[in-house]
Amino acid sequence: MGAKKWDFLRDLGHVETIFDCKFKPDDPNLLATASFDGTIKVWDINTLTAVYTSPGNEGVIYSLSWAPGGLNCIAGATSRKGAFIWDVHKGKIVQRFNEHGKNGIFCIAWSHKDSRIIATCSGDGFCIIRTIDGKVLHRYKHPASVFGCDWSQNNKDMIATGCEDKNVRIYYVATNSDQPLKVFSGHTAKVFHVKWSPLQEGILCSGSDDGSVRIWDYTQDVCINILNGHSAPVRGLVWNTEIPYLLISGSWDYTIKVWDTREGTCLDTVCDHGADVYGLTCHPSRPFTMASCSRDSTVRLWSLTPLITPLQINILAGRSWAEIIGNTDYAIEQGSPPLLCGKVSRNIKQEIEKLSGNPQAKKLRWFSECLSPPGGSDNLWNLVAVIKGQDDSLLPQNYCKGIMHLKHLIKFKTSEAQELTTVKMSKFGGGIGAPSKEERLKEAAEIHLRLGQVQRYCELMVELGEWDKALSIAPGVSVKYWKNLMQRRADQLIQEDKDDVIPYCIAIGDVRKLVNFFTSRGQLKEALLVAQAANEGNMQTLHVSATKGASNSGDVYKEDFNELLHKVSNELAEWYFQDGKAVLAACCHLAVDNVKLAMASLIRGNELELAVCVGNVLGESAAPATHYALELLAKKCMMIPICFPSVGYRNLAADLLLMIPDSELHLVKLCAFYPGCVEEINDLHKKCKLPMVEECLQLAEAAHADGNVFETVKYYLLSQEPEKALPIGIDFVKEYISNSNWTLDTIYPVLDLLSYIRTEKLIMNACTEARNELLILCGYIGALLAIRRHYQSIVPALYEYTSQLLKRRVVSVPLSLEHLSEELDAWRVCTQLSNQSEDSPCTPPSDSQRTVYATLLKRLKEEPLTGIIGPDYVTGSNLPSHSDIHISCFTGLKIQGPVYFLEDGKSAISLNDALMWAKVNPFSPLGTGVRLNPF
Repeated sequence: MGAKKWDFLRDLGHVETIFDCKFKPDDPNLLATASFDGTIKVWDINTLTAVYTSPGNEGVIYSLSWAPGGLNCIAGATSRKGAFIWDVHKGKIVQRFNEHGKNGIFCIAWSHKDSRIIATCSGDGFCIIRTIDGKVLHRYKHPASVFGCDWSQNNKDMIATGCEDKNVRIYYVATNSDQPLKVFSGHTAKVFHVKWSPLQEGILCSGSDDGSVRIWDYTQDVCINILNGHSAPVRGLVWNTEIPYLLISGSWDYTIKVWDTREGTCLDTVCDHGADVYGLTCHPSRPFTMASCSRDSTVRLWSLTPLITPLQINILAGRSWAEIIGNTDYAIEQGSPPLLCGKVSRNIKQEIEKLSGNPQAKKLRWFSECLSPPGGSDNLWNLVAVIKGQDDSLLPQNYCKGIMHLKHLIKFKTSEAQELTTVKMSKFGGGIGAPSKEERLKEAAEIHLRLGQVQRYCELMVELGEWDKALSIAPGVSVKYWKNLMQRRADQLIQEDKDDVIPYCIAIGDVRKLVNFFTSRGQLKEALLVAQAANEGNMQTLHVSATKGASNSGDVYKEDFNELLHKVSNELAEWYFQDGKAVLAACCHLAVDNVKLAMASLIRGNELELAVCVGNVLGESAAPATHYALELLAKKCMMIPICFPSVGYRNLAADLLLMIPDSELHLVKLCAFYPGCVEEINDLHKKCKLPMVEECLQLAEAAHADGNVFETVKYYLLSQEPEKALPIGIDFVKEYISNSNWTLDTIYPVLDLLSYIRTEKLIMNACTEARNELLILCGYIGALLAIRRHYQSIVPALYEYTSQLLKRRVVSVPLSLEHLSEELDAWRVCTQLSNQSEDSPCTPPSDSQRTVYATLLKRLKEEPLTGIIGPDYVTGSNLPSHSDIHISCFTGLKIQGPVYFLEDGKSAISLNDALMWAKVNPFSPLGTGVRLNPF
């Protein structure tokens, strides 16, 4: 969960505690927040901006509730000014409720069943049910303050409350009685929030100041589980809307915990908020995206998909519906694998079953959109559809608001400019609150300018009275037009305006200068638009020949701007990628049909499931990267902690690898690593179409007799005596390294294969020396691979790891501490030289260092998958964290973004470093022989 932290909303944000947050039911791209500062803000979670803010001056706002349906209203609960209804679009308060007097209202809840009914609970000891016009239907009296209330989603006339007297009460509003149907006792301090399960009839939870969360069964009048783990009062509570046993809680101990309510176990804890966690909410159409809010005045969005990895892979592997979607009764049985049980997944299944032919592409897209967080996945799939030839008329209305395919960019922007210009035809403009006529004309003019439509720009500038701008670029149309404009200017008066470099660049056709201008200011989208306009021939480049008597026909020429266009697109993609937005980076590459780099962005951002989905739909052009993503996903399955029978993960890994053509070697690694009994291993061999264990031993001995090292290692690893592969493979690698002309590609296949030996065999005392040599060789070769893939941040750590093992272990390998130090120093100096800036010159390398580095590069050769070169940046890499400061054991510096803990539970590295390390060296940096699995 921490690894998939999505984004951090602060722009124009609250300056005080945020007590509540809720997604809009019919438009989940909008998220409302209620704050101590007396305002409710509505955020667009895709642009990370506050699009609406309530009038304010309400005192403290403790709670909010969206109106059901498309009413576009929010109910708010305040500390001293009662409750109110805010019409978001009109921007005003349309109703107030004062039945609680000056007492604080701690919770407000709009009825799911009837949009005319709202419940509030208060410090006066009452839970009041009323209509929106103020008619009181029920006044449920409690012996003390009432802090929370929640309407049941299954029995919509039922409401639960949490009270200071430590009890939970259930009321049935369809009767005239003001007495509770049930009272649940058990908490040892006040009960705050209560939440009904959306999937389990009669199940609800309550959070208390005693630090516990209790699960109650209304139908059996019993507490069925107590979730202990928080060290302070519990506030936020939310059930997942697809996995019936998944519950999330937030506390004053600054943490968010994810629970499996079947067994009462805590699946994950995150500590990124810097203060009490108050509100939690689940995205209506993306059930595994949730938001949290806190006293630290931030809202954070999270993805829970890492907790349901088997489900994602079942979908990718084309498993049956029974392994993806199930009923609640089966899903809540202890030991059952995670199954989707909610409305979103059922709707997807129904829509897929209506389709004829092969619906796999639609299935991958719809489930990907369901499981992925917001922030570009819709945009990505729209671009995939464009590349696959989908008709433009089928693109959604919001397509033009994201990153568009470049064949649409000019068309949509021209349309936008025309739409802005049509305000001239309206006497009254766009209505109250709409941009003025002048503002719309200016915006239209700027778009026409970037499209190279210079004369239209001039005419709009004249209409606005900005003659200087119009005159300055009129020669870009013609000298005749410029003279005509000068004559018209004599009859007009305008105000003085500042010079603007943009019109001049457009007029003289210096597109490169304009693109560089935008790029230097960080306006990469503007640069892209100009480059595409030039590429489509919308801009003429003026060229004055230096040769006297040159033909005037050469004064105007068209330049090939395609290279410039791709350069700008790559820069924009890299900006998104380094900002931890790999999906948007992929969108930039797809917009210029660069499938290879789009797939590489997803893989380097650890969006493996999304990469496989997109790659399968794109087909052959994405095949190499898709196969690599499948390989990494299979590795994830092979080494994942066991939370349901390992046979399930084993088969998932095999199914993923079988999707790769010529996957025998990958399947060999899976079978070599699998730690089952002989019967289970033989079953896996049969599934993977490999010889039985007994036969593998014979094949190994035959290959050994023939002198075929690779085949010998392979079949020994598949046999009952895999430890025999170690000395043979290691001796082969050591022998090659002893020679001066060895290359990485010669020894890596054998070493990589050896690294899949079963853990229980590797840690045997009899294998101690071989194990130590394997760890050292994997560390050294991993360092070389990291250099080849430009994983700069982990290269020193890999050399240090290798050196420390070499110092402390009794081994006989053709490596020395001096040699490792020389190589590392040479790499550092030579790479710093190529990356140095004028502001920070560095010492040039010596001749010997140049020689060492040249030898190193000669050994490395080129990376086969060129697109994956470069460091990994996962989602959330640049997000600030308020949790305990974690220091990287690689760098000694504070880790920013997601943290990965090593097997001792204390040592930490960044998730980005962990991913890169695992891709070049499977063994832990602690030298224990344990495998890393950060995927």
